[in-house]
Amino acid sequence: MAKRRPSGDGMVRKRDDGRWEGRIVVGHKANGDSIFRYIYADTQKELTARLRQNIEFYQGVDLTEQSRITLAEWLDQWLEQMTPVLRPSTLVSYRSDMDHHVKPYLGEKRITQVTASDLRKLYDTLKKSGKVKPRPGQSRGLSSTTVHGIHTTLHHALKSAQEQGLLPANPADEVEPPKIVRKSMGILNDEQLERFKEEIKKDDIWHDFFYTELTTGLRLGEICGLMWTDFDERSGTLKVSRTLHKEKGGRLVVGDTKTYTSTRKIVLPNSTAQLLRERKKKSFSPWIFHDPLRPEAPVNPSSAYRQLKAILKQADLPDIRFHDLRHTFATHALASGVDAKTLAGILGHTKASFTLDTYTHTTGDMQKRAAEIIGGFLTDYLGEEMAPWQNAENAAMAAST
Repeated sequence: MAKRRPSGDGMVRKRDDGRWEGRIVVGHKANGDSIFRYIYADTQKELTARLRQNIEFYQGVDLTEQSRITLAEWLDQWLEQMTPVLRPSTLVSYRSDMDHHVKPYLGEKRITQVTASDLRKLYDTLKKSGKVKPRPGQSRGLSSTTVHGIHTTLHHALKSAQEQGLLPANPADEVEPPKIVRKSMGILNDEQLERFKEEIKKDDIWHDFFYTELTTGLRLGEICGLMWTDFDERSGTLKVSRTLHKEKGGRLVVGDTKTYTSTRKIVLPNSTAQLLRERKKKSFSPWIFHDPLRPEAPVNPSSAYRQLKAILKQADLPDIRFHDLRHTFATHALASGVDAKTLAGILGHTKASFTLDTYTHTTGDMQKRAAEIIGGFLTDYLGEEMAPWQNAENAAMAAST
């Protein structure tokens, strides 16, 4: 049996046509045979320089035989691998992006031949003419946010390929994706919040739902997915461990939270904890907020969204999104001195840096404006208990010292 040659091992020869050819070992097949990468140059000096670069690049790398597959083949395999861990709707979205926006341009390339330059050209093309069927008069280019999302998916796929021995390095690491253009946050000012508060007091069905949202900043699917088993009456804490979302066709599905860090336990303000204790005494449903007509079912996120719109209209308030209630909560928390790491834990963000990036308007010159907009509405609304997380954190620190 031939001796197994290490990755990075190479050889050089002069071809019959006068050019110079070099090859280096970049991996091994299942039977132990070497997988080679071939390099060509017009002169021996040029080839030697290129070989040295490639040997350094592949040193310590041991690709598998599957590294010869195309990018399209790998994307199909990767999506299949991700099926058990992704929501069906997310999987459909990823597959659509790869099928319509990546495979037509780079799908036939071997995965090891995809470069950072290829990805930059792809993103530029998509921003100019990436829409498959643009409507009359509509721009043919995809938005920066959409292209950024495609980059994120590709980055994950190529990182997985690197981890599984198909790539020596991830070319997406070298590419700066288009910056996301975030929609402005619709934050109700003090007077508007007072009207909102008065309006929900009139609604016995929805008051508790929106009060809890204002004091926790939960995502729409998260608050709709709360069950009584998530609420600890004694400690006044709430565990966020599931979310409701719609699959293709409109079917409502109970699923996992958005990310690992989205599964979390939060300390409730005393008034919110007491509200839920009183609500539980009268409840015959497993869900904290159930469908008004079917107690055995959770409240539908679409119904909650429509109810918000109705409340805003009845109170003559700006037409904000449901997510803006979450923004209002987070903005006030930061402006009131809650540190970014603590707030990230409350909101279920993966990193505190993301929280700061999202709510950067609450820092520096914008902090004054945020304070003016939000004012003391939560203090007036909830009393001095508006920041229970800080109290809990201080108590924990005192106990550990």
